[in-house]
Amino acid sequence: MRNKLIFLTLTAIILITSCRRTEAPEIRPAMADFILNTVCVIILYDRGEAHIYEEIFARIREIESRMSAFIEGSYIARINRAAGIEPVRVPPDVFFVVERAVQVAELSNGAFDPTVGPIVALWDIGGRNPRPGLPRIPSQEEIDKLLPLVNWRNVELNRENQTIFLTEPGMALDLGAIAKGYAADEAAAIIRNARIPQAIVDLGGNTLLVGLKADRTPWRVGVQTPFAERGVYLGVVETWETSVVTSGGYEQFIIYNGVHYYQYHHLICPTLGRPAQTGLISATIITGVSMDADAFSTAIFVLGHEKGMELVESMEGMEAIFILEDRRIFLSSGLAEGVDFILVNDDFRIAGN
Repeated sequence: MRNKLIFLTLTAIILITSCRRTEAPEIRPAMADFILNTVCVIILYDRGEAHIYEEIFARIREIESRMSAFIEGSYIARINRAAGIEPVRVPPDVFFVVERAVQVAELSNGAFDPTVGPIVALWDIGGRNPRPGLPRIPSQEEIDKLLPLVNWRNVELNRENQTIFLTEPGMALDLGAIAKGYAADEAAAIIRNARIPQAIVDLGGNTLLVGLKADRTPWRVGVQTPFAERGVYLGVVETWETSVVTSGGYEQFIIYNGVHYYQYHHLICPTLGRPAQTGLISATIITGVSMDADAFSTAIFVLGHEKGMELVESMEGMEAIFILEDRRIFLSSGLAEGVDFILVNDDFRIAGN
C-alpha cells in the first residue's frame, strides 16, 4: 500500500479530492491550467475558494505575459528587440527576476546564463519558435556564430531607473529556467496571504509546498524515474515547507522522423551552445525559494555531479539529488538516505560522495 501511495501523481490527487467535494461545487480542492508552456496545478485542499484560484492563475498569466521571450509585446521581447540600441524600463517584478538570473549566472560561473536566448531559439527543442525545417541539429558553424552573444556580463541593470540593457545587438534573454520558479513563489505568496494552512503549487514539476500537512507529518514529493512514464518515481523526498525542482534531459528533446534523440535535450550548456552532456540524467534542488530551485537545478545539471555538488554545498539552505547515467545517485550532505530521501527503485543505487 505504501508504494502505491508513493506512485500517486498529482492528477490522481486531483481526481480523488475532487470526488470528495461534489456536494459543495463552489469549493474545489484543486485546479489546473496550461500556462508558461506547462500544466500548472494548484491544490488548496478544503480551502479552494474560486476567487483565490482566480487570483493565483491571473498572477501566473501576468508573469508569462511579462517574462516570456515568445510573447510579442512582453517586456523580455522588448528588451531583446532593443539589444544594442537602448535600455528598456521594466516593472519591479521583471527587474527582480532578471537581476536574480544574473546573480545565479555569476554564482554558477555561467553554467546558468539568461542570455542563452539566441542558442535556445536556434535549437528550438521546446517548439516555442517553430520555423520551417525544424527540428534539426544545428551545425557547429551556426552555433559558433551565436556563441559570442551569450554572456551574462553584458546585461546592464540600472536599479534606480529600473531599466535593463543588452549591450550587444542580437543578444536575447530567455527566462525559461527561472520564471516558473518565480511564478510558484508568487502563487505561494497569495496562498499565505489568504491564510490557507496547507497547499501544493506544481508548475510542470516545479513543486512548492506551503504550510504543514494537516497531520503534521512531512510532505512527500516523488522524484521522477528518468525515461519512465510520468508519475513513476525512483524515490521520495520527505520534507517540510520548501520547494523541490528537477531538471532532466528526458523532459524535452528532439523527435525527428519518429526517432527520440535524448542526447539533444533542452538543457543547453551556455559555453558550448549544445545540450549539456555531463553524465547526468537529472538534477533536483531542494530549497526554500522556488525561483532559486528552478535556476540552480539547471545550473548543476550543466555543471555535472562534481562541480554541481561543490556549488550546492556552498549555498546555505540548499540540498540536491544527482542521478547519473550509470544509475548512481548522489545526495548532498544535508540529505540522509532513508530519511530525507527514500529510494524505491532497485534499478538505481545511492553512492557515496
